[in-house]
Amino acid sequence: MLIGGSGSERSKHAWIEVYRSLAHGTAKSACADGPTIVKFPAEIIDFAGKFVEMQQKRHDADYNPYAKFYKSDVLTDIDSVEVVIAGLWGAPVKDRRAFSSWVLFKNARRN
Repeated sequence: MLIGGSGSERSKHAWIEVYRSLAHGTAKSACADGPTIVKFPAEIIDFAGKFVEMQQKRHDADYNPYAKFYKSDVLTDIDSVEVVIAGLWGAPVKDRRAFSSWVLFKNARRN
């Protein structure tokens, strides 16, 4: 959304910088910021909620030796993530662009 799609004349270096710059903690804080997230369309609100949920599960998987994950639950999670990603692509471009900048860039108000 910010650098250009795969068919555009985007800078390879710029794409790598944006691709690698997502700080998961910053993104999670942005997605969990209720007063701001509710200003976005439902598709983005759903994506933000799923991002927070999945990040917590990833954190549990990485750092909780007692966490157990069942294949059926993981497959359900994968399906639900695919649904919210598809929904995100259906949101208006201006809202996806605003959301991209909201999760990528630190905001003094929330960090």
